Order: sequence, then structure tokens, then C-alpha cells
Amino acid sequence: MSTQTSADKQAVSYALPLVILGTMFFSIGFALGINSYLIPLLNQALDISSSESYLVLAATFSAFIVFGYPASLVISKIGYKKTMALSFLMFSLGFFLYLPSARMESLTLFLIASFISGMGNTFLQATVNPYVTILGPIESAAKRISIMGIANKLAWPVAPMFLALVIGKSVNEVSLADVQLPFIIIIGVFLLLGVLVLLAPLPEVKAAGEDESSADECPYAVGKTSIWQFPHLLLGVLALFLYVGAETISLGTLVDYAESLGMPNPEYYAWIAPVGMVTGYLAGIVFIPKYISQSKALLIVSVIAVVGSLSVVLMPQELSIYFVVLMALGCSLMWPAIWPLAMTDLGRFTKTGSSLMVIAIVGGALIPPLYGVAKDALGAQNAYWIAVPIFFYILYYALKGHKIRV
Repeated sequence: MSTQTSADKQAVSYALPLVILGTMFFSIGFALGINSYLIPLLNQALDISSSESYLVLAATFSAFIVFGYPASLVISKIGYKKTMALSFLMFSLGFFLYLPSARMESLTLFLIASFISGMGNTFLQATVNPYVTILGPIESAAKRISIMGIANKLAWPVAPMFLALVIGKSVNEVSLADVQLPFIIIIGVFLLLGVLVLLAPLPEVKAAGEDESSADECPYAVGKTSIWQFPHLLLGVLALFLYVGAETISLGTLVDYAESLGMPNPEYYAWIAPVGMVTGYLAGIVFIPKYISQSKALLIVSVIAVVGSLSVVLMPQELSIYFVVLMALGCSLMWPAIWPLAMTDLGRFTKTGSSLMVIAIVGGALIPPLYGVAKDALGAQNAYWIAVPIFFYILYYALKGHKIRV
């Protein structure tokens, strides 16, 4: 299989690969969106606390810290495309385990199933994120990731809507026995996607300087001997860790928050955050890099996120849920901007840097359970205070952190 580097990317059309990648980003979002339906369902069906039900998110995202680095080794061994197909098999296995979990009404089994689903998510994220970053000029990476982000974030609310449609009941009326049919359908679709990925025309790509033969394309990385010598990457890993946790809160808590406020049909409130996310992604597609740089975009959305998170905790409860849209709008371009800013100038350390970035997604495992604990102790609205310092740190990374070189 031929390998492409930055020298010949300009002459190649990547429209079809981007469509295929968009399907994969949608799959990632759909798999994560399932959690926003399961959390309130498990809360009532198993009569457990919010902190316990949010362990589903913790189980899903904890797989990233366990399998982030092994995923990079698998990619190096079998390539991007086969690793993508393998990830869909892992997803299907995790979804299959939801069936006995529901029959036995076992939180432990649900957590194991979520962890295995998270393993599939880890391997797929480890392939598609660096792939779409490398698939074209680094200066427009945020634009490509924004396109992928639309597919990803639209899938989050589609998952609970799909479950509600197939089951035919509101989430507060559903029993665990009702989830059997929708998960059987989901398993079939994900297995089919795994087969289609193997048949898809996806080229192998490499970053500038990743090969010894192209090392002069990335002079900053030439003298480096360790991944720990890239401070802009390490600060970016922390930024991504915090961002994923905050984004998961904004996307994954809306159904639960709406139910705690006594809203009718709480599953429909899952659309609030994706509206903000998609709006931001569309802005990124239009303005990056033609009108604003990736770093400037990160600065703007960080300010929006700070304002949004403060509004959620300070506005009256009946209005506060709608201000989550500003949190989501702020989150929208954080991933598209943080990822290429942190991955710039890594050269032959690109795959290792990518594995660190994937491990950082474990923020989605550690931060949402803190929200659950805060919700039990302080109430649902006050629990959103956890997002405020997170967005201030990302603002620092946008202003200074991404520029640091040694």
C-alpha cells in the first residue's frame, strides 16, 4: 500500500475518505450518546444514586487510559483501516453485553459492557483523530475536524432519540427489559460498519517528519529524544483531558438535568447542547483558517465557554438549562483547535503524541462522576460549577500554553 506525506497531499482529493470518516465520527458520538439515556434509566430502574449512575460514563471513558497507548501500537502494526474495523467489533461486543446486563438488572455488568464499548471507542478515536488531522494541510486541520465534529455531535442526541423511538416510551417510563430490541439493532449496524470499513478506499497517511526520509519537514522535532520534551503537547494533553470532561458534562447530563427539573419528555432536551456544538462547528468550517487561526478560534470559544458555564450556575433554574447551549458552543471548537495545536511539530513522535491525546480522553471518565457527586451534595444546577475552572485553563492554553517551545 502506498504511503502519502505532506508533499503530495495537495494533489489528492480526500472528499470520499472524509465522508467515510464522518460516518465513523457519527458512530463515536452515537455510542457515547447512549450513556445519556442509560444514566437516568439506571438511576430509576436500579434505584441508585446519581454518583452511581454516572459510573457508566466513568467505565466508558476509563478505557481510554488503559488502551490509549496499546491502540497506537496496534495502529503501527496493522494500519489505520484494520484498526478501525477492529474497533467496531469491540463496540458490538460491548453492546451485546448490555443485553444480559438488562435481563439481570446488574449495575456491575452494565459497567463492564460500558468499559468494553469504551475500548472500541478508544481504538476508533486513536485512528480517526490523527488520521483526519494528517489528511491534508495542518493549517486547515481544525476545519476538517469541525466537519467531523458536526457528524459526531449530531449523533449524541440521536442515540437517546433512537432508543425512545424504538422503545416507544419516555425515559421515565422505561424498564430495563425494554432496551433489548434497540440494542440488537445497534449491534447489527455496528458489525456491518466494521465490514464496510475494510472495503472502504482509505489511503494510508503519515505526518510530516514521521519517517526518517522526511525528517527535515519538521526540524523542531529532529533533536528530540522523548515525547516529554514537547511542552506544548503536554499542556495540550491536560487541556484535552479537562475539555473532554466538561464537554461530556454539557452533552451527557441534559436528560438527567431536565428530569431533575421536572421537565416533560426530558430526553428531548438532549438537543440543546448539540445545537451549540454544531453552530460552532459551522463557524469553524467557514472561518478557519481563511479568516481566523486555530489558536484565535480556541481563544474565542474559551471565553464563550466561561460565560456559558457561569450563566448556567447563576441564572434561575428554569432558564439555566438553556444556557448549556453556550457551554456547548464554547466546547465546539476546542477539540478541533486543541488537537492540531498540540500535535504540531511532533515529527516522528506523532503516533506517540496521538496516544497521549487519546489517553487524555479519560477526562470523560473522571470529571462527570465528580459532577454526579456534586449533584448529590449540592443539587443539579450547582454541580455545573465544576466546568468553570476547566474553561479558564483552556483559555490559558489558547493564550500562551500552545506557543511554548523548548
